[in-house]
Amino acid sequence: MVEALLDNSVTVSVISSKFMRKNKFKKKRLERLMYMRNIDGTFNYEGPIEYTLEVELFYRGYKERTEIYMIGGQKWSVILGIPWLACHNPKIN
Repeated sequence: MVEALLDNSVTVSVISSKFMRKNKFKKKRLERLMYMRNIDGTFNYEGPIEYTLEVELFYRGYKERTEIYMIGGQKWSVILGIPWLACHNPKIN
């Protein structure tokens, strides 16, 4: 189990590449690289997103399988972004 950060400024849900390697998760290569910008508008210094991972999320008795993208250079293990918030808390209160 890992705690996740909910962030309404992130356009996709992401998982840390360091956390993925440490836990030996099975990743899947994307067909096309995905370039992601940091909050300051610069590109992520570790390069484009190359991999995705299917995970099970548990929240207050709720369970779902979802796909998240692997990125480097973040201090949080998992960040759930706008798509997750829009689905589970559309009013974003």
